[in-house]
Amino acid sequence: MPSTLPDGDPAPADGSLPPAALDELAERPLSVYVHVPFCTTRCGYCDFNTYTAEELGPLPGASRVSYVDAALQEVRLAARVLDGRHSGVPTVFLGGGTPTLLPAEDLARLLAGVRDALGLDAGAEVTTEANPDSVDSAYLQRLAEAGYTRVSFGMQSAVPHVLRVLERTHDPERVPRVVEQARAAGLDVSLDLIYGTPGESARDWQASLDAVLAAAPDHVSAYALIVEEGTRLAAQVRRGLLPVPDDDDLADKYLQAEEALGGAGYGWYEVSNWARGPEHACRHNVAYWEGAGWWGVGPGAHSHVGGVRWWNVKHPAAYSRRMAEGASPAHAREVLDREDRRVERVLLELRLARGVPLEVLRAAGRAAAQRHADAGLLDRRALGEGRAVLTLRGRLLADAVVRDLVD
Repeated sequence: MPSTLPDGDPAPADGSLPPAALDELAERPLSVYVHVPFCTTRCGYCDFNTYTAEELGPLPGASRVSYVDAALQEVRLAARVLDGRHSGVPTVFLGGGTPTLLPAEDLARLLAGVRDALGLDAGAEVTTEANPDSVDSAYLQRLAEAGYTRVSFGMQSAVPHVLRVLERTHDPERVPRVVEQARAAGLDVSLDLIYGTPGESARDWQASLDAVLAAAPDHVSAYALIVEEGTRLAAQVRRGLLPVPDDDDLADKYLQAEEALGGAGYGWYEVSNWARGPEHACRHNVAYWEGAGWWGVGPGAHSHVGGVRWWNVKHPAAYSRRMAEGASPAHAREVLDREDRRVERVLLELRLARGVPLEVLRAAGRAAAQRHADAGLLDRRALGEGRAVLTLRGRLLADAVVRDLVD
């Protein structure tokens, strides 16, 4: 959840949506994302819309204590706007920030509020992110009792000096313990990794991969470190205190991840995500990549329904004030035209292992797909079956491939 908000058109004060957008709810699922903007400390690489207690201070409405009540007001607003046009909610995802800084009972209340106002599908996937040091057995058990089905731990690395550069505070030895505790509670487990941190060697990265495999989670995410403007990490790089991540090094580490995870039976289903089997893929994130609708609850949260995209006011105090006034928290919005949506479909679906149908491409894009297949970046057999699917080499150059396909 980025910390800066884009410009856009004015958003209706009541949160209403165009009839055409609501009509699509009968055809596409609607997921729910809840942004919990609180962190114990701010990591040096993080550009998300998060706040420590010290940063928020005594501002009215910015307290963790009052946050859930404000978020539940937005859930009820969503129910009024959608007016029963959706068929249910197949996935819910709590991200942040660190949602598990809130009491487990608050997370239970949030999910109950979504269930009561919007409905949950039978077998819905319900995920929360967590830091390894923010939960224990009792907390995880309460989440499972409340209806949560997955927990995604921000592991990032198993190497202490790498964690120090990232300004992560947890003990890496705690990770296998919380994985075991989550599994004992009946929760699916994902471990999230970052590679390419300044000073991280190939041996360091392998140590993290080995630690992941030893913990045997159901799902693994591995993202290359991006130096975001405005972060402490960016300032350190700018002053020459840390080197800029090297593209060749990032590519080598991605190949390391694929070799280790693939060799252990984890299959990639999206460029940066692997699962022990299709049933363990993150259905919520797949919904994003497939262009489904979702309502984003919380400060700075983004939403998309039927080609209408909007984003909430950024600060928790401003968000709580809007909710107390009975107004929509939307800061601005944009209505995507057909071509915008086609381009987004190519950008997102190409990242998936199933790829993007060639029928979505224009003539220039289909010609580019053939060239990339000849160059070994797209799978020839899949192309013959009418889909553009990245090869392993193509995954390394996905951004360049997609730029050609959207023409």
